Amino acid sequence: MSIERTKLLIVEDDPGLQSQIRWCFENYDILLADDRDSALEQVRQYKPAVVTLDLGLPPEIDNTSEGIATLKGILEIEPNTKVIVVTGQDEKENAMQAIAFGAYDFYAKPFQPEIMSLIVERAFRLHDLELENKKLHDLSNHEHFNGVIACSSQMQSVCKAIEKVAPSDATVLLLGESGTGKEICARGLHVKGRNKKGEFVAINCAAIPDNLLESELFGYEKGAFTGAVKQTIGKIEYADGGTLFLDEMGDLPISLQAKLLRFLQERVIERIGSHKPIAVNVRIVCATHQNLREKIEKGEFREDLFYRISEIPVEIPPLRDREGDIILLAKYFFNEFNEQHGSKLKGFNKDALSSMESYAWPGNVRELQNKIKRAVIMSDEKYITATDLELDTAPAERMNYDLRLIREKVERQAIVRAISHVNGKIAPAAELLGVSRPTLYDLIKKLNITV
Repeated sequence: MSIERTKLLIVEDDPGLQSQIRWCFENYDILLADDRDSALEQVRQYKPAVVTLDLGLPPEIDNTSEGIATLKGILEIEPNTKVIVVTGQDEKENAMQAIAFGAYDFYAKPFQPEIMSLIVERAFRLHDLELENKKLHDLSNHEHFNGVIACSSQMQSVCKAIEKVAPSDATVLLLGESGTGKEICARGLHVKGRNKKGEFVAINCAAIPDNLLESELFGYEKGAFTGAVKQTIGKIEYADGGTLFLDEMGDLPISLQAKLLRFLQERVIERIGSHKPIAVNVRIVCATHQNLREKIEKGEFREDLFYRISEIPVEIPPLRDREGDIILLAKYFFNEFNEQHGSKLKGFNKDALSSMESYAWPGNVRELQNKIKRAVIMSDEKYITATDLELDTAPAERMNYDLRLIREKVERQAIVRAISHVNGKIAPAAELLGVSRPTLYDLIKKLNITV
């Protein structure tokens, strides 16, 4: 541990106990405070990693009100500080109240150096691990394109595939259910591609009436049809030098498919009402939630267009199949909406976390985002509950009788869930799972889990 992080603040109004604790922790850089004001001043100035806090502080030494207020103040200034509250032998209820307000651990008097030393040392180690994990997490975020929040191996594979294909000029077809994040992946292809300095232009083929879609894509000349009072460039031309994202390609009218195929082959367009070819340099990314092969069999989609737009297909898995991503995304959306709406919510209770993990999420990430936004706005409690999220029960899963596969699946799910519940921290995840840190690292390696 660095000198900066070995600072230990002792908040205690009894001079004798101050001396005892100070003697016990002579290897640390000790800071002392005997009331709330001096404690908060020390936290602001020195940012200690660990604080021991007597809940019975003056002027209210007979109750915990001043101690709890000090705890809240410390965590408001430095949320990552590990606060160990010190209580009397028969004050377990006060200790649990402090834990609910964010204390790391508690210790009941009388003072026993060996036990206190163990608790403080664990707190310092956890603080160090969290800092290290944050650094690794920040590095990981810089490796992938913005907008993708994921820890699952499934989405990590998608990110790697997109980063690999982005520098090429291949046409990519993004496949996946509605709400899985196809547009975010398309933006990733743009950001990592050769045309990133140009515009990213998105058009939803299902949202525009068939009779208007052609003019929206290709543009038109003045007088080309009733109401065409001026020359208007289309989305394809507007995206020149950049990326055109054609969402819901499965809904593209059959009458337009031939014209789009010609553009993809020749990279030239003609505005409606003109015969002048216009060369366009644009990256094409397409997406659909539909099965295009079935549409080809029904005569609703051209086979030659399918092969042209799917030079490299990328399948984006549904949220229910992304191990660990549900809780990770839920916490991200919670923090975003909590701050946006000025709410004072603390997070999710255990029932809410369990219900989110067991729910099938037919609307995927978009549904999760909407559920959490509503819960943040409507909840009257300190923690979001399963009731706030309005989740139905998940359908039963088909039984698998292969014991090895079942064991590996359960181990993987338990590990990924534990890690996501403690924000990627290995030490507390190991504690949740009831195994040692080396054992957890071995399992992560064996099961090829991305942390």
